[in-house]
Amino acid sequence: MASGAVANAPPAGGANDVSLEEPKKMTREDWRKKKELEEQRKLGNAPAEVDEEGKDINPHIPQYISSVPWYIDPSKRPTLKHQRPQPEKQKQYNSSGDWYKRGVQEHAVATRYRKGACENCGALTHKKKDCMERPRKVGAKYTGMNIAPDEHVQPQLMFDYDGKRDRWNGYNPEEHMKIVEEYSKVDLAKRTLKAQKLQEELASGKLEQVERDHNSEDEDEDKYADDIDMPGQNFDSKRRITVRNLRIREDIAKYLRNLDPNSAYYDPKTRAMRENPYANTGKNPDEVGYAGDNFVRYTGDTISMAQTQLFAWEAYDKGSEVHLQADPTKLELLYKSFKVKKEDFKAQQKESILEKYGGQEHLDAPPAELLLAQTEDYVEYSRHGTVIKGQEKAIACSKYEEDVKINNHTCIWGSYWKEGKWGYKCCHSFVKYSYCTGEAGKEIANTEASLMEEQPEEAEHMAKPKTLMEIHQEKQKEKKKKKHKKSSNSDSEGEEKKKQEKLKKALNAEEARLLHIKEIMQLDERKRPYNSQYETREPTEEEMEAYRMKRQRPDDPMASFLGQ
Repeated sequence: MASGAVANAPPAGGANDVSLEEPKKMTREDWRKKKELEEQRKLGNAPAEVDEEGKDINPHIPQYISSVPWYIDPSKRPTLKHQRPQPEKQKQYNSSGDWYKRGVQEHAVATRYRKGACENCGALTHKKKDCMERPRKVGAKYTGMNIAPDEHVQPQLMFDYDGKRDRWNGYNPEEHMKIVEEYSKVDLAKRTLKAQKLQEELASGKLEQVERDHNSEDEDEDKYADDIDMPGQNFDSKRRITVRNLRIREDIAKYLRNLDPNSAYYDPKTRAMRENPYANTGKNPDEVGYAGDNFVRYTGDTISMAQTQLFAWEAYDKGSEVHLQADPTKLELLYKSFKVKKEDFKAQQKESILEKYGGQEHLDAPPAELLLAQTEDYVEYSRHGTVIKGQEKAIACSKYEEDVKINNHTCIWGSYWKEGKWGYKCCHSFVKYSYCTGEAGKEIANTEASLMEEQPEEAEHMAKPKTLMEIHQEKQKEKKKKKHKKSSNSDSEGEEKKKQEKLKKALNAEEARLLHIKEIMQLDERKRPYNSQYETREPTEEEMEAYRMKRQRPDDPMASFLGQ
């Protein structure tokens, strides 16, 4: 009991210590009143419970969230403070105005020693043990001379999510004033230059004519002022106009020009059909009314316009004040002169290289397509064999005349071949310039071939008489052949007998196997031996033949009479 009393005793401490005893159990009446009060608070008939900070607690929040655990502090009222972020556990971030130091103060050297500075060199930014200067015989603390300047130490900044992504953090707006001052100086210089020109013109008497020209230009600007605004760019509500981008009824939709699903692709989102819808129909793109968006994009003056625009950009980068929309005539003339000069420069450069190194004969050589008999022309075919891109390879024509039939022949020379000779298939003639004889010529050719086959047999009969030695050798060969045939016949008969005996044994073994299987199949499955119908040995040819002979086929009409 003493030990239990010691264990339940509160821990020793100051006056702020709280006893960790469990709260007393509520009576049935107190529990009922508490539940009624909670229901009234949820319905809004009773005021909500207030925490220690004076904030209302939502009555719909469960009790296990709002009540403080008894092992922390049972005397506390219900509160949500323990559910909120604790300030002592939160990370401290720098404000958005903090930033790294910009530069170091020059010529800011102390003249006497300051308290808390390095005893060796006199700098405030480090201590004596961290000093990187050579140890002095007598430190700056005691001499007060040669005080070292303070190091430039950057602060350790830690920003939150927004602070890390603030692109203007650390920017000094006063730096922009340098750009404003620069432009103001340029503007002032232009004004002074213009004033000088006006004074010179006034002195020479040309000012009156210039004023008249300016007045006429102002009148023209007022005349066409209404046409300056682009469609959709004028934001005056009374004068706003819209562009009609709908099709008229005579226009044909792009997807209706060719209903073949394998034709040009139509993009319904952008209403674009880049390829030619009549590509595989055999029509010329110049004859149809619409040949795709790419045809419009890469035909006419579109390419030359793009080249002129590119030249204007390159010329502007190199210092020429030209613009395609502002001064198109000047740009066109400049571009033409540029092309002429470029061609002249290329020709001059080519001539100088040829004069110095030679090699004109290589430039006059035929093209590589003729020399190498191959090109890099790209040809793309569809799965049906039609050409999609490129030009189909032309069939090479022979220098000889083809399909020329002479002397009433129905086939060309070389359509028939026999025994190393070429001829005509229509009459089997081997003479090139002969006249066609048709089927009669074929019959004559066949009879001649049969006569040629009979002639060798007659020649054998008409051969020279054999000598006695040759006759004796032929008889010896015939005797050897007869002996070989007899031995082979006897061997074959012995082999057949052995095969018959093996087949009989295999048939008997097959019958015994079938009987054994029949007996096993009549047994119960639980009493049947394990792997009783399984053998790992490969069957012989006689066993396979016996199996085929004894096998019962379900479609055999005489299968029921086999056992009788």
